[in-house]
Amino acid sequence: MHFDAEFFVAIGFAIFVLVLLWVGAHSKFVALIDARINRIKGELAEAERLRHEAEELLASFEQKRVAAEAEAKAIVAQAKDEAELIAAEGRKRLGDFLARSVKQVEQKIAQAEAQASAEVRAAAADAAVKIAERALVKGVDGAKDFVAAGINEVKSLAH
Repeated sequence: MHFDAEFFVAIGFAIFVLVLLWVGAHSKFVALIDARINRIKGELAEAERLRHEAEELLASFEQKRVAAEAEAKAIVAQAKDEAELIAAEGRKRLGDFLARSVKQVEQKIAQAEAQASAEVRAAAADAAVKIAERALVKGVDGAKDFVAAGINEVKSLAH
């Protein structure tokens, strides 16, 4: 029989495989593979849990965004209402102020008219008194000239 190198390599390989089986390398190899499978399953489960948490967080943020937009719209609407109320109140106050100012001006005008009327009456009374004095002093003879002079004097006081 002739044994070449390939025969010895085949025998060495067979012995190697038998030693591996006798030592239990196949069970250790299977345990390593099972451990890796379990680790990968755990990582997949963790990834799924994280994805689920991210979806929940996204939904929560979406709800908060919608609520914030609604709140912002409500704040804007309230601000517009308040601005309209303030503007209406300002217009009312301005109208009241103008009415008071007009009333005060009318009162001042009325007072000025009354004062002017009183001054005219006083001037007329003074003129009448002066005319009467002159009439009494000059007598009844110069009454016609006296009346004309008095009328001219009253006209000069009016202007």
